[in-house]
Amino acid sequence: MSSQFVMYDEEFQRINRVCERLTREANAKVVFLGDKNGQLIACTGQTENLDTTSLASLMAGQIAAAGGIAKLINEKEFNQIFHEGERDNVHISIVASRVILVVIFDSRSSLGLVRLRVKKASEELARVFETMMRKTETGAALFAEITDDDIDNMFSE
Repeated sequence: MSSQFVMYDEEFQRINRVCERLTREANAKVVFLGDKNGQLIACTGQTENLDTTSLASLMAGQIAAAGGIAKLINEKEFNQIFHEGERDNVHISIVASRVILVVIFDSRSSLGLVRLRVKKASEELARVFETMMRKTETGAALFAEITDDDIDNMFSE
């Protein structure tokens, strides 16, 4: 499965709405979505004092490390990872085998609530990414039909 896709504004807006709703419904401080290469896709919540670019990159590394552990113990992958801190907790999950959803929360929420809300948001995000993949494949098929002569004709005087 190719991890390359084109994100259109419509899908970007849908992704942001899902992340914003997850932030509210899970009582989260921050919700962000990144790809497995560490590129930030969307971020909502209290992000003013947070280096979200570095965080997305580190979370991708976390998923890669967990994938290595999974292979060593003959697991396919770990779909969810949880870190408990003194003040904040981090819930990391893989959505549609494509992207990483991260929820940072404190004592105003609970792991149970976060997991419940993440499940619902993940299903919705999976549908958005499926739509994006279909659009990307359709676009690639359209460009595959264009010949060199077609391109020459487009740019000829």
